[in-house]
Amino acid sequence: MTRLKFSAVAFMIGVGLTSAYAAADSAAAPANGLTLYVDWQVPSFLPPRLRNHCSIENFTGRPYCSDHCGSDYQVYYCSEGSFGCCHLGHGYCDFNGLLRCHP
Repeated sequence: MTRLKFSAVAFMIGVGLTSAYAAADSAAAPANGLTLYVDWQVPSFLPPRLRNHCSIENFTGRPYCSDHCGSDYQVYYCSEGSFGCCHLGHGYCDFNGLLRCHP
């Protein structure tokens, strides 16, 4: 009975770790038109030319870059043809790979 419990616990841990790894891997995928980024992009997702005027958001502690967008704005990059400025945490790439800003 103890061996069965140990096997069940080991299986659940394995499933949990595999799920966490898959989620982290998909979050680090580059923007290619098929990936949907919602709410936030860290500076490492941006092309080097857009990685300027970077800072840490006061309330969440997440890094962002404003690239001449102004105060309370963040630069978002969906593709070479679709990037720009939205309020902090309000930009996203739609299913067509186009930048959208929600209020």
